[in-house]
Amino acid sequence: MPRELLVIVNEGAGSTELAAVDKAVEVLRRVADVVVARTADLDALGAALRVHRERTTVLAGGDGSLHAAVQLLYDAHLLDAGRPFGLIPLGTGNDLARTLGIPLDPVGAAETVLDGRPRALDIAVDDSGEVMVNAGHAGVGAEAGRLASDWKPTFGVAAYPLGAMVAGFTSEGWEMRIEVDGETVHDKTTPVLMLGIGIGRSIGGGTPLAPNAEPDDGLLDVVVAAVQGARNRYAYGMALRDGVHIRRDDVTVYRGRKVVVTADDPFRVNTDGEVSDPVNRREWEVKPGVWSVLTAGSARAVW
Repeated sequence: MPRELLVIVNEGAGSTELAAVDKAVEVLRRVADVVVARTADLDALGAALRVHRERTTVLAGGDGSLHAAVQLLYDAHLLDAGRPFGLIPLGTGNDLARTLGIPLDPVGAAETVLDGRPRALDIAVDDSGEVMVNAGHAGVGAEAGRLASDWKPTFGVAAYPLGAMVAGFTSEGWEMRIEVDGETVHDKTTPVLMLGIGIGRSIGGGTPLAPNAEPDDGLLDVVVAAVQGARNRYAYGMALRDGVHIRRDDVTVYRGRKVVVTADDPFRVNTDGEVSDPVNRREWEVKPGVWSVLTAGSARAVW
C-alpha cells in the first residue's frame, strides 16, 4: 500500500471533475500522506513529477492525461515499471481504465490505488517518437473521433460509433499498405475504411475497437476494416458499438510487434484521443512492460 502520494489534476478540470477528485483524495488521505498538484501544461507536470519524485503518482484524468505523463517520462528516459501509477478516471473517456477494470467512480478508483497491485503494461512508440498507451486508429476513425468530441456531451459513449457511421458515409476509404512484423497483410487494392491499433480494448469512451486486446501481452492488435458500400458501413458502425465487428468477413484482426502503414493519399492518426497532421507513412513498435498501473488483482474490463 503506497503511503506517500502525489495526485495530479489538470488545472482546467471542471467543477464536476474537481468534486470527483475531492472524493478520491478524501479516501486516500485516510491512510496516506497526499499532495495535490494542479498542472496547467507539460512544464508544470514535469516540475511536479520532479519535485515529488519519491511519491507514488496518481493521475486524475483520462487517457490524455496518461498519455502526457507517459510521454514526458519516456522522453526523459525515466519511465519505470517499478514505479506504478495510480489512476482516478475523470470525464467520459477513460478507455485504458476500462480495459484494466479500474472503477470509474472516484471512491472505487481511490480504493484501488490503496489496495491494488502493480500491473506492468505495454506502450507503442511511432516513428515520430509519440507514445501510445491505449489505442490508435487511422482512416475514418480519426474523423469519427473529431465528430465524437463535439457530440459526446449529447450522446455520451454512443458518440464515437455514431461518428464512425456518419464519417463512413462521406469517405471513399484509404488505399493503404499495411505490414505486420514485416509481412504485408493488406495491399492497396481494397480501400481501408478504418485501421485500429490496440493496446487497450476500447476507444471513444467504451467503443470496443480491439475487444480481445491485452495490454500486457507484448503485442499490438491490428484491426483492418475494408468495408465497402453504404449499407455495409452502417452495419459496421452498429457492430463496432458492440465489439462484434471483428466477426465480419470484411474485418480482419492481426497481432504483432511492429506495424507499418503507407498510403499515397495522406491520412490522419488518432493516438489516445489526439489527432495528428496528415501523413503518408506511420509505423508503431511495441515496448513491452515498460510502465505499470495499480489495478485490482482480479480486474475485469469495465464497459
